[in-house]
Amino acid sequence: MSSLDRNRKESVDAGGFEPTQAYARADASGGREADAERFSALIKALTGREPRVRRMKNGEIVMECYREHLRGFARFAELADAIRRWLEETGQ
Repeated sequence: MSSLDRNRKESVDAGGFEPTQAYARADASGGREADAERFSALIKALTGREPRVRRMKNGEIVMECYREHLRGFARFAELADAIRRWLEETGQ
């Protein structure tokens, strides 16, 4: 994920939710296509749903994550918080 530029856009989907967008980078190993494939596979593995992938006329590849993706990510944030609390309680 370090090879991605994450930016919030002002576009709004029909449900009034602003999607989170990530741009595949041309300087990533294998180029934009490979970067987009890796990121999409990671998102699907973590959330169970593939992100929307758009190929722009200027060559950019944009991956969009919506509410269901963010809910999937939230599960990991909750897990990280629980682990952090456990480590603090056990003095580790």
